[in-house]
Amino acid sequence: MNIKLTKATFKDLKTIHQMQVIAFKPLLDKYQDFDMSPGNETIDKIEARFAQTFTDYYLIESNENTVGAIRIIKNEREKKCRVSPIFILPEYQGNGIAQAVFKEIELMYDWANKWLLDTIQEEQGNCYLYEKIGYKKTGKTETINELMTIVYYEKLLVK
Repeated sequence: MNIKLTKATFKDLKTIHQMQVIAFKPLLDKYQDFDMSPGNETIDKIEARFAQTFTDYYLIESNENTVGAIRIIKNEREKKCRVSPIFILPEYQGNGIAQAVFKEIELMYDWANKWLLDTIQEEQGNCYLYEKIGYKKTGKTETINELMTIVYYEKLLVK
């Protein structure tokens, strides 16, 4: 899989926001989680996160097309990173792009020995992907509404 991660700049935030809304729209429609879905976030919220010194955003490119983005929340003191969110545009999903992105970020942030993320428990495809690439459920869940529960994952890397 030929992917490229390019560190986002302020001028990329409109593109990130537009892609995020498109990528998360099916989940927003399905689960009606208007308070927390990335598909319902304003560009102002993305700009505020972008300004955080502990946050990096990357554009995900595949075959020279921008197909998604990922946000990494760094905690170097505790040697851990959190992915929140990662998304691939619907027409590019299912092609191994996300798996390739996770391999790449683990190399880029080689100081991190713990990776964290969460996803919708009812989205078995997402859960399968994360478990396939080595993430384990932490046991923590959070019920958002009668349709949706968030499940938390971690991946420990031996250094």
